[in-house]
Amino acid sequence: MSDKNRELQSVNCFDCRHFFITHEPALPYGCRAMGFKSRELPCAVVLRSSDALCLLLQPKDKPAKP
Repeated sequence: MSDKNRELQSVNCFDCRHFFITHEPALPYGCRAMGFKSRELPCAVVLRSSDALCLLLQPKDKPAKP
């Protein structure tokens, strides 16, 4: 496994509050913090274009257990 793939696994868009599903077949994933939609997960796009991990990752609030 390459270093970039290993780094990508440490950032998960599905756990971020800025990530959303667009329901557009051509651009299914989006990032509200960076304001874009893409075919790939936003964390992969950021890693490929800037060669750095996403710095805007904010974990989602977990619901309180009763």
